[in-house]
Amino acid sequence: MRNIAYLWLVVALLVTGLQAGSARSGAGVGVMVGDPTGISGKVWLGPHTALDAGVAWSFRDESAFHLHGDYLFHNFGIFRVEKGILPLYYGIGGRIKLEKDTRIGIRLPVGMNYLFEQSPVDLFLEVVPILELVPATELQFNAAIGVRYFF
Repeated sequence: MRNIAYLWLVVALLVTGLQAGSARSGAGVGVMVGDPTGISGKVWLGPHTALDAGVAWSFRDESAFHLHGDYLFHNFGIFRVEKGILPLYYGIGGRIKLEKDTRIGIRLPVGMNYLFEQSPVDLFLEVVPILELVPATELQFNAAIGVRYFF
């Protein structure tokens, strides 16, 4: 439990140290619900790239602590909406799942990210195939929906 408190402190310090942004710049923190369920963060690196991370619990088989991080590419030309922006994103990352046996895998997230006009809020929906490498090679899937506020 102490490790989770330290992690919250680090996230809070990082977020407060960054300049205010919109949903398409800066850094955002929010929640995700699905498998896993927990905290989601995202930092835009450029107009089409970002890093995201999650600190969460997976409730599928056994309650397990879940950490992941991804490098994302955003395509803004596929979906057209009347208001806001709806890019498709995809990327690559890693996951550590702490349960009876620690599981380590490669994530390949694919999702949609709605960016509101003139608002520091975004919504996302993603499906993530995971190629687990440790303790054994196995294909898993995660899916989540979430919301973040950008500072």
